[in-house]
Amino acid sequence: MCVDGRHVGYARAVTETAGEDSSAPDLEASTRRYYETGDVDAFYDAVWGGEDIHIGLYAHEREAIADASRRTVRHVADQVLDLLGPDAAVLDLGSGYGGSSRALAERFGCRVMALDLSEEHNRRHRAANAGRGLDGLIEVVSGSLNRLPYEAHRFDVVWSLEVLCHVADREGALREAVRVLRPGGALVFSDIMAAEDASARDLRPALSRLGVQSLATPSYYRDRLAALGLKADFEDRTEDLATHYARLHEEVRHRSGELRGVISPAYVEGLLANLPLWADITRRGLLRWGIFHARRADGV
Repeated sequence: MCVDGRHVGYARAVTETAGEDSSAPDLEASTRRYYETGDVDAFYDAVWGGEDIHIGLYAHEREAIADASRRTVRHVADQVLDLLGPDAAVLDLGSGYGGSSRALAERFGCRVMALDLSEEHNRRHRAANAGRGLDGLIEVVSGSLNRLPYEAHRFDVVWSLEVLCHVADREGALREAVRVLRPGGALVFSDIMAAEDASARDLRPALSRLGVQSLATPSYYRDRLAALGLKADFEDRTEDLATHYARLHEEVRHRSGELRGVISPAYVEGLLANLPLWADITRRGLLRWGIFHARRADGV
């Protein structure tokens, strides 16, 4: 939709279609294939930080990516300190290699159910858990955010870092997350989002890399969470998204010779071309990134 030459209907388009996308199984399959590609796996391991494959919170622009990514986990956990402890049950949605799950289990002694689409992620996750003696606290399962294999009111905290951007039926995923959340529990998640007035054309580089047709907006999540009966706060940390992709580009550029030994040259060249686009469209105000903290009312 165009008004006065500006694309202003993107947020509405996402809101209207996010819960009705019949391509959800196809997107799940493509997401699984993407994350199980050897080049992608090697990139995350060698450049992103290995254990944590989400956006970092940066103390300064030159900070190590892995350190900033670990800070995100600590910061998000700090939002729900009152709910975490040895008796707590946590659901980690899109758990990847298990960095969040292990950090939570080690810091709080809580029980973590870790769900991910990728069998390769889950294999590595289980191996790392065994190596650190955490098998008794973390259970790793394969599954979809839209079909959670858990009964209602099971978890004190539902946790997810940059996963919903890969989900076609975001409304359904939120509904499932709330279904398994106990009264008084918290849903905490971060996501890469579109700015409210960004056009699909402007966002094409980001959408292409994520392999998705659209991104949600902050207002989309606020509205959907409110409709599900949750009171939500949003911490906008978009500046960290720009820093993160600038740091990734810097690392790949400086280490390109080394990386070509573990990642195909074509993939390295693609990173060198695409990562600056992410930093650029973020700095142009087209993307948003931040952390939602939503609470389910007691007795609901």
